Amino acid sequence: MYQDTEAEKLYSAIEEAARLVGAACSREKVWPVLTTFGGARENAMVVFSVLTGERHAGHLDYCLTIPPEIGDPYAHALANGLVTETGHPVGSLLSDIHAQGWEVSEHFTDCSAVNGFKKIYAHFPRDLQKVSKLADLPAMPRAVAENLALFDRYGLDDVAMIGIDYKSRTISLYFQFTPETRPEPETLRSMLRDIGLPEPSEPMLEFAHKAFRANFTLSWDSTKIARVAFAPPLGTGLNLSEVPARVEPHIERFATTAPRAYAGERMNLFAVKWLPTGEFLEVCSYYQVSAAYEPVRLMETHKEQA
Repeated sequence: MYQDTEAEKLYSAIEEAARLVGAACSREKVWPVLTTFGGARENAMVVFSVLTGERHAGHLDYCLTIPPEIGDPYAHALANGLVTETGHPVGSLLSDIHAQGWEVSEHFTDCSAVNGFKKIYAHFPRDLQKVSKLADLPAMPRAVAENLALFDRYGLDDVAMIGIDYKSRTISLYFQFTPETRPEPETLRSMLRDIGLPEPSEPMLEFAHKAFRANFTLSWDSTKIARVAFAPPLGTGLNLSEVPARVEPHIERFATTAPRAYAGERMNLFAVKWLPTGEFLEVCSYYQVSAAYEPVRLMETHKEQA
């Protein structure tokens, strides 16, 4: 899909971002993704991301828009050898979503610089879906239905995106907030306690409270929620000194100097993640971003009402 020069330019940027954080970058794993999911670069979103914490050291992920002419990204990934068919429900979920006739604005793929293809996202921000409706999809993990009472208890209802991880066989539900429906810090604390995740710090709760989206990761193998993330809006000139978490020097260097293909101020996003092993910060640096990218509009809405 990419012209060779476009692919080489993006590969070099991924390689440079990986170098900044001391991560490995495998051309053997990255190049097939670029040639499979290339497209019109002027309309594409490309973002690099890393997690804080020693256990996440040496890893860089990148996410990019899948061209709209690829109607079924999973089938395309299969045909190009990025993933193999296993008969597991994870391979049917995207088809279930498409069968509903929802207005899917775009798809993304999320990949590792060293391990290759991981995920496909279906993004439907203009056609938000109730989580109870998603629970009824044939291939959806039973864990979604099992947690409907918890979602309802904490006002989690409208879903804007689903991420499907084909390697780990998990899904992520991305709940949409308005400035008026963002959960309060004490509500977040209670929710994390109910889920069984580690006790959060006060500063991280306050930071997460500003979220415009939250994502919950679940699997087919357990009814428990595996992890939770809250993302305040992306924006220009975000300052790591305002983030209430220790940020290693190499991640600060990444956040401030990672390659980008646009002029003006740098676009970043910092998200809080709670896993059974603790709380972490995901640091995202946008390599390319379009004004048509829906979170850009949401960013402005949330900032106006902050």
